[in-house]
Amino acid sequence: MRALTDPTPKIEIRGVSKSYPGDNSPVQALRAVDISIAEGEFVSIVGPSGCGKSTLLYVVGGFLNADGKVLVDGKVIHGPGTDRGVVFQEYALFPWLSVRNNILYGLERGGLASDERAKIADRLIGVIGLKGFEDRYPRELSGGMKQRVAIARTLACDPAILLLDEPFGALDAQTREVMQDELLRIWLETRKTVLMITHDVTEAVYLSNRICVMSARPGQIVDEFRIDLDRTIPREQLVTSDAFNKIRNQVWIAVRHQALAAETANAAI
Repeated sequence: MRALTDPTPKIEIRGVSKSYPGDNSPVQALRAVDISIAEGEFVSIVGPSGCGKSTLLYVVGGFLNADGKVLVDGKVIHGPGTDRGVVFQEYALFPWLSVRNNILYGLERGGLASDERAKIADRLIGVIGLKGFEDRYPRELSGGMKQRVAIARTLACDPAILLLDEPFGALDAQTREVMQDELLRIWLETRKTVLMITHDVTEAVYLSNRICVMSARPGQIVDEFRIDLDRTIPREQLVTSDAFNKIRNQVWIAVRHQALAAETANAAI
């Protein structure tokens, strides 16, 4: 794995702009977004609602075309790829497949031998804490369990990059914290490159190396915060520390400033 100081970014977003058709004129969602993400970084993007955060993630995922360029390992992307695994807020599981078969789905399409696929699925079922639920169907699972399966299905294909779009936004507060801990543990073990969209500032500070704040629409990166916290200590100790609260307050103020700007702009229309 390249060090975080490697001059070649894992992901490079260069001047990305995106507009959608509007009633009277195009609506610009993104304007000249520039971000470089090193291999092994966990970067979160926060900002006011409607600022284009998810649009940017879909551009990086290759699901949307946009002006500008997105490069992975120095090569321009032209669509979705197995190097980028996506986890959505809505679990997007196949309801007719069991937990095991949801995880196996991508592996089967990849052409791996059946015994190798089974080993990977068994390992991930253990990683996400769902041993004993292998043969259950999505309708038989809680929201947190479904999202664990969605994450495991993405990890099964071993993508170099994880793209997370509000992955815990639909969960209750307690389950959300459990899933944050699970994601943090997985990231500390694998050191995959992660780009996450979230509206939750506390979540961003808890999980990320770096937080980028996006402006009111059209979205631009207007602020950035480096996060250097000891994530080996218990959660309760970390989130109540002065260092954690200081950076959380700084990020919250930056996001609040952009939210107020969005309200002012909307009132003027």
